[in-house]
Amino acid sequence: MSDHQNASTPVVQGPGSTAAARSAGIGTSAARTARFVLGKASGMVVVLLIVSALTYAVFVLLPADPAQLACGRPCTPERLEAARGYMGLDEPPWKQYLLFLGGIFAGRTFGAGATAIDCATPCLGYSFRLNESVTDLIISRLPVTVSIAVGAAVLWLLVGVVSGVVAAIKRGTAVDRLIILGAIAGVSAPSYLVGLLAILLFGFTLDMVPVSGYVPFTESPLDWAWHLVLPWTVLALLSAAVYARLTRAQMLDVMGQDFIRTARAKGLTEGRVITRHALRNVMIPVITLFGLDLGSLLGGAVITERVFSMPGLGSLLLDAVGNFDLPILVGVTLFSAAIIIVANFVVDLVYGVLDPRARS
Repeated sequence: MSDHQNASTPVVQGPGSTAAARSAGIGTSAARTARFVLGKASGMVVVLLIVSALTYAVFVLLPADPAQLACGRPCTPERLEAARGYMGLDEPPWKQYLLFLGGIFAGRTFGAGATAIDCATPCLGYSFRLNESVTDLIISRLPVTVSIAVGAAVLWLLVGVVSGVVAAIKRGTAVDRLIILGAIAGVSAPSYLVGLLAILLFGFTLDMVPVSGYVPFTESPLDWAWHLVLPWTVLALLSAAVYARLTRAQMLDVMGQDFIRTARAKGLTEGRVITRHALRNVMIPVITLFGLDLGSLLGGAVITERVFSMPGLGSLLLDAVGNFDLPILVGVTLFSAAIIIVANFVVDLVYGVLDPRARS
C-alpha cells in the first residue's frame, strides 16, 4: 500500500472513541463550572472581608463613645474606663476588629468573672442597651423582613414581567400606553407616600385590611398573610413598574433578532416563540435585577416596616440609629451587606446557568 493510500484512508472511530470524547467534553465542562463557582465564591469572601472592615471602621471611628452611653449617670472617669474595658473598647481599633471577626467564628466573652457575658457563635456584637446579642436580635426580627420581602418579590416579578411582555406585544396600542403610564407613575411615586395613602384608603376609609402589626406564620397562616397584604401590594406595585419597563424594552429588542424570525419561519406559534425563545433571553437581565432587589429588601425594608409598624430588621436599625446603639448598627449593617453580596453570588450562578458563555 502506497503512502498516498495510507494518507487518504479514512479513520473510523468506534463506540469507545465516541464515548471517550463525550466523557472528555463532560469533564471539561465540569471543570469550567467548578472554576466559575470557586472564582465567584472566593470573590464573595474577599468582598465580605472588605465590606466588614470598612463598615466596622466607619462606626468605630465615629466620635460617639458607646461606653459613655452604657456608663449612665453619673459617670465618673473610673466607671467610664471600666465600661470601656468591659466592652472591649480599650483595645486599638485593629485589635477590636480582629476580636469582632473572631466572635463571628468562635463566639466572644465580654467582661470577666461573675459579670461576664457570653455571646455565642456567630457573635455579631452585643447590645448592652437591650442586654441581648445582636445575632439573637437579628434572628428574632428576620422572619418579619423575610415575609415582607419574599411575598412582595413574587408579586412584583409576576406583575412586572407579565405587564412588560403584554406591553411589548401590544406595542403602540392603548394597552401599551396604559402600562407605560402606570410604570412611570410607579417609578415616580415615593414609597412612604403610597404606603400612607394605602393605609388611609384601605385601612381607615374602607376598613378592608389591617394597617399595622405582624402575626407569625406559625400562629396563624391566614392572619399572617392578611396582615401582610397591604405591605406586599404597596411594595409590589412600586417595584413592578421598574420590571415592566425593563421587560418591555428587552422584549422589543429580542423580538427583532434573527433567531426569532427563524423560529417564526419554522411555523412555531407566537406563544411558543415568546415563551421558549424570547423570554429565555429577556429573563437574564430581569433575574439579575431581581436578585439584587430581593437581597436589598432582605437586609431590611426600612420604610415599609416603619410605615406599617412591622418589627423587622429595618425597624431594628432605625431604633438603633435613634439610640445610637453601635453594636446593633454594625451587626445589622454587616448582615444586610452579606445578604446583598450572597444574593449577587446566587445571581451570578443563575446567570451562568441561563447563559453558559458566562462560565467561560
